Amino acid sequence: MSISETLLPEFDQEMATTRRLLARVPSEKGEWKPHPKSFALGHLAQLVSWMPGWITNTLSQTELNLAGGAGYSFETTETLLEGFDTNVREAREAIASATDQDYSVPWSLKAGDNVLFTSPRGTVVRQHINHLIHHRGQLSVYLRLIDVPIPSIYGPTADEPWGSGT
Repeated sequence: MSISETLLPEFDQEMATTRRLLARVPSEKGEWKPHPKSFALGHLAQLVSWMPGWITNTLSQTELNLAGGAGYSFETTETLLEGFDTNVREAREAIASATDQDYSVPWSLKAGDNVLFTSPRGTVVRQHINHLIHHRGQLSVYLRLIDVPIPSIYGPTADEPWGSGT
């Protein structure tokens, strides 16, 4: 079994779960923060919607330079879901078409001329999936704090018990 074949089932499951959670973000609460030092809800949701695109970059390029990167804005949940769906589709295509050798290619994260780290693409793809899961967890806490029902993630929640069909 290829590396891509082992990644795709997990990728599909995690992206479906992420989409269910992202769909519950109330657009009108975009500027809400649980703490003054925290990211705004809208910015966190935007980050989560962008993150699958990092996988596409990793498998199609050999570096990402953060210098002059895009800033955060407040978008509607519908807009974030459209972007997320595009990013997921493109990332899935990139994973499916990657060869095992592609996962060995070094990939670097840079900030201007400063190399922050270099790792094999396979390691970076896994880190991106884990990083997205981390921020999805944050997003679930944000939503709980503003009384938005939380969908099942790895099992039942207080809002969606086993067998709820959602």
